[in-house]
Amino acid sequence: MKRKRRASAAAGLILLAMAGSVTASGCADSDDTPRFRVEVVSTRPHDRTAFTEGLEVDDTVLYEGTGLEGRSSLRATDLTTGEQLARVDLPADLFGEGITKAGDTLWQLTWKDEVAFARDPRTLAERGRAHYDGEGWGLCTRGDRIVMSNGSATLTFRDPATFAPTGSIRLTSHRGARLNELDCAADGSIYANVWPTDHILRIDPDTGAVLADIDADGLLTAAEAAGADVLNGIAQLPGTDRFLITGKDWPTMFEVRFVRA
Repeated sequence: MKRKRRASAAAGLILLAMAGSVTASGCADSDDTPRFRVEVVSTRPHDRTAFTEGLEVDDTVLYEGTGLEGRSSLRATDLTTGEQLARVDLPADLFGEGITKAGDTLWQLTWKDEVAFARDPRTLAERGRAHYDGEGWGLCTRGDRIVMSNGSATLTFRDPATFAPTGSIRLTSHRGARLNELDCAADGSIYANVWPTDHILRIDPDTGAVLADIDADGLLTAAEAAGADVLNGIAQLPGTDRFLITGKDWPTMFEVRFVRA
């Protein structure tokens, strides 16, 4: 199956990285990036059938985009109660990816189909589509720019109205990192899941510098990890220093803080 049904592939990539003296987050052993870990504040249930590709909080609404052909969807739920407010399923031949709300538009990527959907953030109804070149992985919105990942160590900036590319930046370290789901935090930095690991990088999008390497290993018990795929999904809770994180087919979503290791 496609890239994101990949437990065995992930294990192989990690072994190759270890053989090349590279850490799970794609940096050399001598890297001096500040190290952080997650501190769990609380947990909430997560749909075990949700192959999470995008996570975003806007006020009191939690948006989640999921992937896999025949299973891709976009959901909006009440952040407090968990009540589902809206849902749309993608055509069975499309593989959903990252999402972000930019103004009054909710954008949703597809993996290899080179199509981004522009949606109504209230109903999730399709308003239009935009083409992009290459693969789509993660999205977030920072000011007047959308930030997009494509599974490499490069981030692409896009116009929030047209989705046209307006520039890009490559990480100045961690050049082997495969950036996946993104969150544009309130402090201006970007948090990025690194596939296929349990690491999250905090990035300065103006310079490409990696400001922190966060180890989120060990969140699931052995029983919970059975049948679960990789960590993917990060969204800051507005007005706080806390984030929601989860993964593909995970039974739990975690509310966490990032603290010095």
